[in-house]
Amino acid sequence: MRMTPAAMYARMLESDASCNGRFFTGVLTTGIYCLPSCTARKPRPENVRFFPTCEAARAAGLRACRKCHPDDFARGADPVLEDVETLVAEMRADPAAFPDTRSVVRRSGFGNTRLFELLRQHFHGTPADLLLHARINASRRRLIETDDGLLAIADAVGFESQSVFHEHFRRLNGLTPAAYRQLRERSRFTLSLPPGYPLGYLRRALGRDPQALTERLEGNHYTTVVRLTSGPALLQLEIGADSIQVEVGPATGPASSAGKPAAVAVHPIVIGLLGLQQDAAAFARLARKLGLGRLVASRPELRIAQTPSIYDGLLWAVIGQQINFPFACLLKRRLIQLAGMPFGDGLHAPPTPAAVAALHADQLLALQFSRQKADYVISISRQVSEGTLPLESLPTMSATRVERTLLAIRGLGPWSVNYLMMRSLGFPDCVPLGDTGVTSGLQAVLELEERPDVAATRRLMSIFSPYRSLATAHLWQFNLPIPS
Repeated sequence: MRMTPAAMYARMLESDASCNGRFFTGVLTTGIYCLPSCTARKPRPENVRFFPTCEAARAAGLRACRKCHPDDFARGADPVLEDVETLVAEMRADPAAFPDTRSVVRRSGFGNTRLFELLRQHFHGTPADLLLHARINASRRRLIETDDGLLAIADAVGFESQSVFHEHFRRLNGLTPAAYRQLRERSRFTLSLPPGYPLGYLRRALGRDPQALTERLEGNHYTTVVRLTSGPALLQLEIGADSIQVEVGPATGPASSAGKPAAVAVHPIVIGLLGLQQDAAAFARLARKLGLGRLVASRPELRIAQTPSIYDGLLWAVIGQQINFPFACLLKRRLIQLAGMPFGDGLHAPPTPAAVAALHADQLLALQFSRQKADYVISISRQVSEGTLPLESLPTMSATRVERTLLAIRGLGPWSVNYLMMRSLGFPDCVPLGDTGVTSGLQAVLELEERPDVAATRRLMSIFSPYRSLATAHLWQFNLPIPS
């Protein structure tokens, strides 16, 4: 659909990266053309012209912006993004080489403000955020793969002291470093919850489909079947007032000597379900600063329960498009019955990409899938199974690279991609545009006369950056009763 100049100008004001390549913006007063996502100072509408290509902009006598590099984008290159991705890769490979954020800025070659802007845009984090998570991830690997002492590990990954290491590790993992190391030999462990953790909302998330085939919530006991590298395994959580008791059963498939111990493998699944690595307190502070304390009232520690696997989230993002929640749950259950594997006690193991890829569209049509949805589910699963859509690589990519990768997949639009990035990959600054829960929540919390459209939603949600994923979670809950 052709966009009007007014619509293109609105997207330019919002620095909408999804419009990059769809058109280019030219500013007559400066003689420069840019990508719509360029964060340079926005010109007045009478000074702007829009072009379908860089060539058309140059033919009009304009030159390329040195900040957003539209020519590089047009030919498939993005040197600024590549520089930022290289920097983050170096931080993750050797976090101890960066003693503080100033060293990150020096290594980047960008100015302090520019680097913060780029890391927020492409990785949804600050230099301090990314460096801390690089250190925590490196320490987890060393705790499992070596017998080095805790002080040696803290020093090797760049923490200034063992106490600082202990504090950050426990907050983000629900376990002390010593307890995490014990996962090598144990099938049971206990995760600590942060003060004020909203257990009612956790139970609501875990039990949102009472008839689910892969999971079951009975009071405070949650049981689900997850897929590990060695096969499907039973995961059980006992929800306590300030902790979660976790137990994982042995996988039923053939043992894999290369696979992680089961407790080590399920730990990231559980902290994802609990959202322990999300900065709920920072978002609550932002909401109150904006004068929107009612958005976080009674649930300032609300987290997003992430899906057990990226493929689980991908299936739901496709199945849940443009249909109501109960019908989406019904279609998912029918797909699991068809392509999943009975596990026992009425539960099923989630289907593998290969199992879904082997289906025929007619099999899904018989389950009330639309022709289009059936084609999307099968074709995307085939790409995952064949490796042309490498889901295991997505968590290591920048948010920008993930978004571009997923938007190129037939059947995935902006809603699906942002939903997947938020619910399965943990990116903190996403908005599933067009989501009715978001728009109805915005209407209520901002006391709007009518629900905002996509453009208005994008504009209104910008005030919550860089925590728009958590803002989305709160908006989903805003019009619902407070759970017990």
